[in-house]
Amino acid sequence: MKEKIKLFFRKIRKNIIEYIATNRLFLTYVVIAMVGLMLVRGFTIDNMWSFEAFISDLALVLMIGSLGYLVKPKNQYRYFLIVLIVFTAMEVINSVYYTFYTSFASFGELGTAGQTETVMSSVFDRLKLTDLMYILFPFVFYFIHKKLLRTAYYNFMSVVEKGKKMCTVTLLVGCLFLAYTFVTATGTDYSRLAKQWNRVYVVERFGLVLYQINDLIQTLTPKFSSLFGYEEAAQSFIDYFTSEDIDMYDGDNKYTDILEGYNVVFIHMEGMQTYLMDLTFNGVEATPNINKLASEGMFFSRFYPQVSIGTSSDTEFTLNTSLMPAASGAVFTSYYDREYITIPKLLKEKGYTTFSMHGNYASMWNRATVHPLFGYDEMYFEESYTYNEDANDPNNLEYINLGISDKKFFEQVVPIIEGIEATGTNYMGTVITLSNHSPFTFLDKYGEYDMSTTYEDCNEETGECSEVTTNYLYGTDVGNYIMSSHYADAALGEFFQYVNNSEYFNNTVFVLYGDHDAKLSRNEINYLYNYDYRTGELKSEDDPTYVAYDEYDHELNKNTPLIIWTKNESLRRRLHGEVDYVMGMYDVMPTLGNMLGIENEFAMGHDIFNIKDDNYVVFPNGNFLTNLIYYNNSESQYKVISEGAELSSDYISNLLDKTEKVLDVSNAIIVHDLIKNEGDTVREMKENEASE
Repeated sequence: MKEKIKLFFRKIRKNIIEYIATNRLFLTYVVIAMVGLMLVRGFTIDNMWSFEAFISDLALVLMIGSLGYLVKPKNQYRYFLIVLIVFTAMEVINSVYYTFYTSFASFGELGTAGQTETVMSSVFDRLKLTDLMYILFPFVFYFIHKKLLRTAYYNFMSVVEKGKKMCTVTLLVGCLFLAYTFVTATGTDYSRLAKQWNRVYVVERFGLVLYQINDLIQTLTPKFSSLFGYEEAAQSFIDYFTSEDIDMYDGDNKYTDILEGYNVVFIHMEGMQTYLMDLTFNGVEATPNINKLASEGMFFSRFYPQVSIGTSSDTEFTLNTSLMPAASGAVFTSYYDREYITIPKLLKEKGYTTFSMHGNYASMWNRATVHPLFGYDEMYFEESYTYNEDANDPNNLEYINLGISDKKFFEQVVPIIEGIEATGTNYMGTVITLSNHSPFTFLDKYGEYDMSTTYEDCNEETGECSEVTTNYLYGTDVGNYIMSSHYADAALGEFFQYVNNSEYFNNTVFVLYGDHDAKLSRNEINYLYNYDYRTGELKSEDDPTYVAYDEYDHELNKNTPLIIWTKNESLRRRLHGEVDYVMGMYDVMPTLGNMLGIENEFAMGHDIFNIKDDNYVVFPNGNFLTNLIYYNNSESQYKVISEGAELSSDYISNLLDKTEKVLDVSNAIIVHDLIKNEGDTVREMKENEASE
């Protein structure tokens, strides 16, 4: 019996040795591919050893590699090298993208690359060595191939390899691993994979290769939207907007029609976050002008953007339509030709002149095409302004980062708007700022702002103390961001000084909003709260002065200012004070629409003064926020943010259902052009119900 067991294990050992000896090139390909994929997870989501992701990646590496056996051994090297180059490109792109966006890249971005040429510099500015190390892997494979060439390996394999059999067996093994991936997945896992709301979760659970294949399918889906899924999408749209729940928060309130007949100018504040308003260094506020405007106007202190890969363009879209960003790709580049109900369109129906202004190129985010479709009559973009265009001159304060500086921009914006007002018609416009875009590295152009800290340093042995001044934030990511924001705030202050001094704008309301967060990591922001300038390191959590700043705090810290301001004194008295209801970008249109006397019947958001504390803010990744909790969809966990809050047994499940409906219906409207195709059906059904 013992001899049989020994013989059995000896045979297994022999087979393993034989397999390794006759599959050295294939195994090299597998090892190199898996190491690269694991390192991407390790350097991005800090989860190199995720078993589920490993099995899924291994399955697809084997399945793709199995086709190499159908090639003659002497040509297999080329096939495996091409596959590894594709993997390398995927690894580099995702690593770089994660560094900048804390998410993974989508094929949708490849379609928008031409629209984001001026932003790419800010991506490359933050490149790390680990983002590019994957380029070495194809070279490693090449050197191993050259070593095998010096042996009789390829000639030997040409004689003994059974290509079709090896392809079948390898493909079968890969399929078994992939089957394990799907058998062990939960319903929630499938839902997140299908909807691709949370890319980090998909990569962590299903691996990078399956994520990328799935993303390709998701990206191609719009191309076939007219052929697949229309009936189901249309029915969900009709059901949603004819349900009783949709009218629950409708009706007038004390702000109804308060702005009817007033001019409206939206100020799109690039990268401006609310926490800056609480920062003061050496007696000087980081954003004194925004703080002043907030104190004089109506300030929404818990206001959150809802952006996806379209960043600033997503904010423009959501604010103007009260729809969520697209589940895949950016609306401005992939779905701009649909029919949307927008603020400019509705105000044009009331006789308003509409315009948009930006210091960047009109081609950026396809605005040259989108803005007219959204209802803007006139566009004033880069070519409309005069400034020194020498970007390489360090003393040129008229050019910062991506183009014209905000100060030079605002200086020329005022006379243009005055000219529009002089025509005697009402107007609505959007003014998009530029200077506070990342990277925040133009310190010589931001002006002086002293962020230094003075502390008392005592010698423990002698007891002697002395005052030490340190500017520890200068040169850090968060410090540079504060400097940039302080400059942007100063430019904004100069603009409103022009407004106050002008004989115009007495019948004008300004709506200022931060478009999205600055894309700084939790660790980078933590320098602001927990940097120990005595040691030059971040404080440990055991330090009694440590300020808790976890992932939930970081997400909650991404809110941006929303301010309604006017220099009209009588109107200012009615639009004044802090509004602390939780609010999303998709709530802006219903809230302002009620004030302006316009309505978007297919809005996903709500008038904040009707829904109040019952509001919920849905994020594109499936997370949601209420006045009681912040819910993380990828982890199925939440943080209570209201002290003493008591949650009913179905509180989470009800909000999860609402979140899914909002995301599904909004995306269906975008992909299937449902406002155009099914809007009249909804209107007729609601009219029939009202007449019964």
